[in-house]
Amino acid sequence: MRRAVVSLLVALSLLTPCLAAPEVAAPSCLLMDRATGTVLYEKDADRRLAPASVTKIMTLLLVMEAIDSGQLTWDETVMASANAAGKGGSQVYLAENEHMTVRDMVKCVVVASANDCAAALAERVAGSESAFVDRMNDKAAELGMVNTHFENCTGLDDEAPADRHYTTSRDIAIMSRALLAHDGIREFTTIWMDTIRNGTFGLTNTNKLVRFYPDATGLKTGFTQAAGYCMSATAERDGMELIAAVMHCGSSTERFNSARELLEYGFANYTLVDPAADVVLEPVTVELGTAETVQAVPRDSEPVLLEKTAAAGCEREISLPSQVEAPVEAGQVLGTLTLRQGDTILAEVPLVAETGVERLGFGARMVRFLRYLWMAE
Repeated sequence: MRRAVVSLLVALSLLTPCLAAPEVAAPSCLLMDRATGTVLYEKDADRRLAPASVTKIMTLLLVMEAIDSGQLTWDETVMASANAAGKGGSQVYLAENEHMTVRDMVKCVVVASANDCAAALAERVAGSESAFVDRMNDKAAELGMVNTHFENCTGLDDEAPADRHYTTSRDIAIMSRALLAHDGIREFTTIWMDTIRNGTFGLTNTNKLVRFYPDATGLKTGFTQAAGYCMSATAERDGMELIAAVMHCGSSTERFNSARELLEYGFANYTLVDPAADVVLEPVTVELGTAETVQAVPRDSEPVLLEKTAAAGCEREISLPSQVEAPVEAGQVLGTLTLRQGDTILAEVPLVAETGVERLGFGARMVRFLRYLWMAE
C-alpha cells in the first residue's frame, strides 16, 4: 500500500483569536451551522414561545415542497379567498378574488411578511388553511421539532393563542435549515426593496440585516404583542452559512443586535473544512486492464465543522494501493482519505475509481506480452 500524509493548509483567518461566548440579550436563542446542523451556541433554546411571523418559515417550506414536486408552478396564478383577503397584520391588501402569481405571493411572504398571501398559498396547497396547518404540524414532527405546535400559517395572535401556537429557538433553526435546502427560496430572501402589481405597490424587507449586514442571506422576522420581536437570521461567510434564531426580544434593536452577535461569534470561532479540498491523487496502475491506470477521486466528501484553533492541527492521510487488477468498476472503492486531529479521526472519505477499466482478453494479453519481450531485447 502507498501512504502519504498531507498537512491541512490553514488560512490566515484561522489565526485570529477566539471570542468569548457571546453575551446575547435575547431571552432565548440558538446558533446553528447550516451545512452540518451542529449547534454552536444556545441559551434557553427549548423554551416554548409564540413565534409570530417566524411561523411563515414552515409555511414557505411546505410551499417550496409543493413547487419542487410539481404541485405548484412559479408562474401560475392563485386567487385570494375571502379568508385570505381578510387577514390582518402585515399584508399587501389582496382583494377577494384577486389573482397573483405564486412567485409574487412567495416574494410578498418573504419580503413583506404578507399574511394574506401566506393564507392564499396555504389554501392553494392543501385546500384550506386548517388542512395546511395539519401538514405544518406533520412536517414539524417529521423534522423532530418536538416543542412546536401550529394553529395557523401566519402566527397572528388573535388567531393563535400562545399556549396553542408555539415553537422554540431550536425548532426555528431546524425548520430554517430545511427551508434553505430549497435553493429557489434564495431568490427572495436577500431582496431589500421590490414591487408587485406592475410596480405600483412597493415592498421593503422586514429583515433589516439584509440591508445592513453584508453577509446576510435571510431569513424571516416576526413581531406580535405575545411573541415580542423574533427572527431567524442567516448569513454566509467564507463558505460557511449560519442560522441564528432569537425569540421574545424586547425591541427590534435587541432582536437584530442579538442575531448579529450570534453570527459574529460563529464566524470568528468556527470554520468548515472540506476533507478533500486541494488533495492531489496520483493515478493507480491497473494490471491486465484495457487502460494502464485509473484515476481515484473522493466520493461524497462532506464538510467538517471545526473550531478555528483546532483546524490548524489537522492532517490529511491518503491511503491508496500502488496497483489494482482489472476489471475495475466505476465507483469501486480503491482507498481512503482520512482527516485526523492527532489520534482522533474527524472524517473518512472513500476514494473511488473515476471510470471503469475492463480486463484484457487473452489475445490482447498475448500481444502486450510479446510487445514487452520485443521492447526488452
